[in-house]
Amino acid sequence: MAKEWGYASHNGPDHWHELYPIAKGDNQSPIELHTKDIKHDPSLQPWSASYDPGSAKTILNNGKTCRVVFDDTYDRSMLRGGPLSGPYRLRQFHLHWGSSDDHGSEHTVDGVKYAAELHLVHWNPKYNTFGEALKQPDGIAVVGIFLKIGREKGEFQIFLDALDKIKTKGKEAPFTHFDPSCLFPACRDYWTYRGSFTTPPCEECIVWLLLKEPMTVSSDQMAKLRSLFSSAENEPPVPLVGNWRPPQPIKGRVVKASFK
Repeated sequence: MAKEWGYASHNGPDHWHELYPIAKGDNQSPIELHTKDIKHDPSLQPWSASYDPGSAKTILNNGKTCRVVFDDTYDRSMLRGGPLSGPYRLRQFHLHWGSSDDHGSEHTVDGVKYAAELHLVHWNPKYNTFGEALKQPDGIAVVGIFLKIGREKGEFQIFLDALDKIKTKGKEAPFTHFDPSCLFPACRDYWTYRGSFTTPPCEECIVWLLLKEPMTVSSDQMAKLRSLFSSAENEPPVPLVGNWRPPQPIKGRVVKASFK
């Protein structure tokens, strides 16, 4: 069995490049955002998402995160506008979180770490398959949403309640009739830059849309996320926490803002 990547000291982000050399590439994610250095780009369009709740299929614990998978065999749930040249299909969303409320996001804003970060992963259907899109610099578009602690978010609870069915690694359960746009903050302002997946193989194919306004969730809701296990049912229980990659060198890339 090949060494499996993870988030522990022996197989964590500092080691990923040993198996996946691109992890030391020039366009890696996440990054630190320094808002005073980010310029407003008036050519950036507003973005919109039209998601078909019927395209939600399953929820899964893969030992690294919990993921909701969507039917992306045709143009059902689509992301448009913003920095994107055409429509992108929603494939899945997943989260990254910490061991406590004071950290867990992958991107940071002026040194601020949020409790978690939600990633909605879309691909460009002009490349015919998701696998083909992974090889293209504009193959994937990810909407990133920070989670900060405050009042409970009811729509998020629907997702959290489903976690009871996927407590341990390898568990999957039906998860249908869910429109993830119910999780979007009211303000659609975003930052955008070119980057990579934040998990191996860390392919550099992503146009990022990071929303300025976080989604507010309660401390209890975050605790529910941390109740998952990265171990399988028949193994000693290991909590699934700390599944975030630290910021990577920006290496001359430019981050743009859709707002002044």
